[in-house]
Amino acid sequence: MEQFDVLVVGAGNAGMCAALAARERGVSVAVLERAPVGERGGNSAFTAGAFRVVYNGLDDLIELMPDLSPEEKRDSDFGTYTEEQFFDDMARVTQYRADPELTEILIRQSRATLRWMRTKGVRFVPMYGRQAFKIGGRFKFWGGLTVEASGGGPGLIQTLHATAEREGIAVMYETRALSLVRDDDGVHGINVKRRGRSATIRARAVVLASGGFEANTEWRTRYLGSNWDLAKVRGTRFNTGDGIRMALEAGAEPYGNWSGCHAVAWDRNAPPVGDLAVGDGFQKHSYPFGIMLNAAGRRFVDEGADFRNYTYAKYGRAILQQPGQFAWQIFDGKVAHLLRDEYRIRQITKVTANTLEELVTKLDDVDAAAALAEIRAFNCAVDTKAPFDPTIKDGRATRGLAIPKSNWANPIDTPPFVAFAVTTGITFTFGGLRISHTGQVIDTEGEPIPGLYAAGELVGGLFYFNYPGGTGLTSGAVFGRIAGMSAGEAASRR
Repeated sequence: MEQFDVLVVGAGNAGMCAALAARERGVSVAVLERAPVGERGGNSAFTAGAFRVVYNGLDDLIELMPDLSPEEKRDSDFGTYTEEQFFDDMARVTQYRADPELTEILIRQSRATLRWMRTKGVRFVPMYGRQAFKIGGRFKFWGGLTVEASGGGPGLIQTLHATAEREGIAVMYETRALSLVRDDDGVHGINVKRRGRSATIRARAVVLASGGFEANTEWRTRYLGSNWDLAKVRGTRFNTGDGIRMALEAGAEPYGNWSGCHAVAWDRNAPPVGDLAVGDGFQKHSYPFGIMLNAAGRRFVDEGADFRNYTYAKYGRAILQQPGQFAWQIFDGKVAHLLRDEYRIRQITKVTANTLEELVTKLDDVDAAAALAEIRAFNCAVDTKAPFDPTIKDGRATRGLAIPKSNWANPIDTPPFVAFAVTTGITFTFGGLRISHTGQVIDTEGEPIPGLYAAGELVGGLFYFNYPGGTGLTSGAVFGRIAGMSAGEAASRR
């Protein structure tokens, strides 16, 4: 029977941060990864690598990105993202339901955690490609999101695993955690299925970091509701809720928004689960600069309600609620240069036309006459008095429509016209486990479960209804580090 001081379940961002933090306590650490080595990293490997982090100016960013060139410093307006702004964003987008203690830990430890990640080899760079527009010769960042891991999610995972290997942390691939080894004194290991063979691995402490239940069709339908079995999975096929289930069986308290999730506009013809060769390229996040129409040819959301960072994670649900669970995003020639790189990949569902009359006939499964009337009504409703500015909420809005567009409204009148078909892609689920400020899992009696810790997507209580973009990786790193440190210390004592 194998034995380690600390066992971590899940080899994504949260799990590897937990493993590295535990190893700093001088204990033996192993990571259980259900996926084969070529699919390791969970949902983290499918991300763009964005981290939402507090910074009060350029000096704070230089701490995280010391290799910024003089030209980058001169030609970039990074602005600030203060603790107060982060608190306001978390409160606003979660409708003031986010757990106050967890939120405070997340925000106040965000920059310190990224500094710590740098000591583990992670390199951070500015998000020029996705979070900045060049205005007057300078890049201006917007939406409180500035920093990403070099190489995106795949680069982040590669770096964390390379560091873990150097530090003597074992990673067991194709090893599925089945149940916790536990008694009245707490958790003492995990029963696993490793390459088809059952085994028990003993440990003095266990950290669960195996993601949510977004890849579990039955659980999605049970907890999220009707039609969620039809959603496509943006990321890994292995996030089926195993860690949550094991903890609940051990008496853990379910916590958070179990009917909520992060879900986005995703190419209508993307595969059922994520493809690492494409990564997050199936997402379609430039909708604030156009409009979205459903099968009836009608708009159904305010595309300009806020920066995409604060709406994209909830608009996936809105698309799922439409007839046929799809929509078309429509843009004209004036804004084509603003579309993100994901609109230029080869694997895309796209139509183009030189007139609106031609365009609507190419929108598969859409009432063409109604769509043309909707576009024309939208064009007539745009108030062009406010100047268009993609780096701020510019107030360039429509007037008199049942569903307004509050910012970035432009008449769709300049050919060529282009449209992209999207459906719902689920990223991760919001419901999970209650943890303490030390990352320890809490049971239904309100007591900590000895030897059991959690981090990442399976922590409940942070996100409700929506989420600020880039907070997922930050949360995984912050609470992964905390859980790992606590598990390492507990293992030393036990």
